[in-house]
Amino acid sequence: MKAKSKAQQQAAGAALAAKRGEAQKSDLEGASIEMYESMSEEELEEMASTPRDDLPETAD
Repeated sequence: MKAKSKAQQQAAGAALAAKRGEAQKSDLEGASIEMYESMSEEELEEMASTPRDDLPETAD
């Protein structure tokens, strides 16, 4: 699944870093906590790798 906004892409990147042990789970906030708990590393990788050029700041 592709990210629908820059905020979603950033949250997925934070959750992915925590999944990989590159960041602390306790540092996650909001949507990134839910993503960490409900998505696989592969799903997070796909969402975090979405090109940001054409994404809005937030999803409406």
